[in-house]
Amino acid sequence: MTPRHLRVVRASAWYDLLVTAPFATPWTYALAHRSLSAAGRALGLGELPPPEPVLTLFANLMGSLVVVWALLRLLRPLPVHGLYDGAARVLFACWQAWALAHGATGLLWGFLAVEVAFGAAQLWPPAAERMAVARS
Repeated sequence: MTPRHLRVVRASAWYDLLVTAPFATPWTYALAHRSLSAAGRALGLGELPPPEPVLTLFANLMGSLVVVWALLRLLRPLPVHGLYDGAARVLFACWQAWALAHGATGLLWGFLAVEVAFGAAQLWPPAAERMAVARS
């Protein structure tokens, strides 16, 4: 894997750290929830559902896990981390698309675009490399 690909792995980790850290605790999630709902209202894209305890719990679980995953990719970026992260982004993109199809706030479109972009950027080089080896 090229140094360029490892830079993509690190860039996706920085994005994850910055975007998901606010979801990692109930207190920071409350602030993020208010901010995202206000942005959705202002842009006419809809608000988040009320921050009930179970929704907050799942937001905190996702935020905590993604923060740890991001730190791993920042401190020890390996090619395999890009593959796993790319696969996770495909899954995240699927569930975001499902939520959008079922009436979730349009704010998800921005997150979906980033998931697809980082997923493709991390999965494409290894796939192209395997195809080149198979052709030789």
